[in-house]
Amino acid sequence: MVHSVSTVSIIIPILNEEKMLPLIFRQLRQLCPAPDELILVDGGSTDQTVPLIEQYMERELIGAGQPPVQLLNCPVARRSSQMNLGARRATGTYLCFLHADTVLPTDALTVICQTLAQPGTAAGGFISLMRGPLRTRWLTSFHNYIKTYYAPLLFRPRLFFFKGARLLFGDQVIFCRRQQFLDCGGYADDLPIMEEADLLLRLVEYGRIRQVNRLVESSDRRVAKWGFWRANGLFLYIGFLWGMGYPAEKLKRVFEDIR
Repeated sequence: MVHSVSTVSIIIPILNEEKMLPLIFRQLRQLCPAPDELILVDGGSTDQTVPLIEQYMERELIGAGQPPVQLLNCPVARRSSQMNLGARRATGTYLCFLHADTVLPTDALTVICQTLAQPGTAAGGFISLMRGPLRTRWLTSFHNYIKTYYAPLLFRPRLFFFKGARLLFGDQVIFCRRQQFLDCGGYADDLPIMEEADLLLRLVEYGRIRQVNRLVESSDRRVAKWGFWRANGLFLYIGFLWGMGYPAEKLKRVFEDIR
């Protein structure tokens, strides 16, 4: 148990992530304390993702003292729907939404519990450092950090100044109280992109959104494929149009999934 009262459920939406599965289970073993449950929600993988997870579970490769693992199948290959399904099945006091290509610090669960123990805090996230096997994307990581400030300042100034809004994104590992997540309606099932920002704009009504001063490491696979200028240009383009009210369905067409 993470705490005598508070418990943490980690929810990971997955789709064709066979290459990342060893990382998922390796980092799970390194978390101290461990989460109370791990929920993987598959969106219809066509590679070896599901068989490999089942093998991990059957062979008990997670090890003694590690949390129970649930594998759920979501009929829709959309992160918002997958994470909502995981949240409905979760039993933890706190929810942690983790991308398959992001690595948590070993004491992440302690940080989450300490942050959400503050009554005035509704949700939080980490500082994301984008890294690949050959390089660290310092400029992209820095921009991802500062846009958590300037995006709400530009597009939702009332929430920024009076409610403590921050716009965090999936690679920054969103965490919140399960009951407040359910009360505000969770992720919007119809959003194929910007679902975290949309959620936080509703969660901020319960308290401040905090970005804790701890690093998580996220894969640079999208920047590696697109290149620095195209990737960062698209990040700005999508964020600006979303802030102006442009339909998320149309924005998703230019933001392809990278595996």
